[in-house]
Amino acid sequence: MTSAFKVVLIVEDEPHILNLLSDYLADEGYQVLEAENSSRAFEILATKPQLDLLVTDYNLPDGISGVMIAEPALKLRPDLKIIFISGYPIEIFESGSPVTRLAPVLSKPFSLDMLHNEIQQLLD
Repeated sequence: MTSAFKVVLIVEDEPHILNLLSDYLADEGYQVLEAENSSRAFEILATKPQLDLLVTDYNLPDGISGVMIAEPALKLRPDLKIIFISGYPIEIFESGSPVTRLAPVLSKPFSLDMLHNEIQQLLD
């Protein structure tokens, strides 16, 4: 499996969704890093040299959006792949960020198969 050395950062403030995604991706062979808020996400981005994929919720606490995490993350790591997840995906497109034109958006609720397919397309 090609995912054995791929590192995924999941940014999600709902604990049950974070746990579900984390467990699923770990079972798929990814090394998973979890961030329950933007400050933890920025801490991980600043300290982890290896990162292949960012899966981030759009609406996060403290008025921070997934786009606000993705933009500086891409400056640090131009090869980083990004998937946005959101209960209100239209907000992602309305943000106007160029990042949103490059990254797939999964609308909650989505199936784990959908997530798996998007990740495979991005990383393989």
